Amino acid sequence: MTQQATDKQIVTDAPADSISTAQVADYLASHPDFFDQHAWLLEKLYVPHQRGTTVSLVERQTSLLRERNQLLHGHLSELIEIARHNDVQFDKTKRMVLSLLEAQTLDDVAIAIEESLCQDFYGDDARLILFSDVTFDVNSLRILTKSDCSIVQPLIETSLPSCGQLSEAMNRFLFQENAARIQSAAVVPLVKGETLGLLAIGSFDPDYFQSSQGTLFLSYVGEVLSRIVTHILHQPRT
Repeated sequence: MTQQATDKQIVTDAPADSISTAQVADYLASHPDFFDQHAWLLEKLYVPHQRGTTVSLVERQTSLLRERNQLLHGHLSELIEIARHNDVQFDKTKRMVLSLLEAQTLDDVAIAIEESLCQDFYGDDARLILFSDVTFDVNSLRILTKSDCSIVQPLIETSLPSCGQLSEAMNRFLFQENAARIQSAAVVPLVKGETLGLLAIGSFDPDYFQSSQGTLFLSYVGEVLSRIVTHILHQPRT
């Protein structure tokens, strides 16, 4: 008697309730080449198809592998798209940092911030507020004492970037004459030992800045800007 005939006889004679379906599944999982050695079983096995028809186990396995391949291809495409986006963000960030490093005055800093955030990063308004009891001769930013900024104290105390829709009072304080048009904003405290000020970026789009979005880029901008501002403030004034 051939091996195939013996195998068939064993299968035929085996009591139907002697092993569980779980045992069969475990065995097949441990022996993925089982059907290579018992190919005749493939003629007997069918699995239901989603449309109600039946296909062979090999066809079903091929279908599953194809679906998995498509899923992996989709994930790969997403990763490639994210990498491209990050490359663009890096180039924009590099240009902004270089512009800040070239700034000699606070006005230069404010101009560099506005050009970068409103042109490269598509913000609709950018405001820089510094806290100081000393007056400075500047045109492009506001110098206020902390006591003047009680309305945005919750944003200052976090020491972390905040994104989303601000209250009407906060919008008026930060964006002044443009407040009515600002629908969402990101606010970045400038911290270097103490809170030096706030960077506010506004958008006319209510969904542009959302509370759920990541703030890694904003934190980086805040760290760079804090160091640049500190350096300029400690320069001897003529």
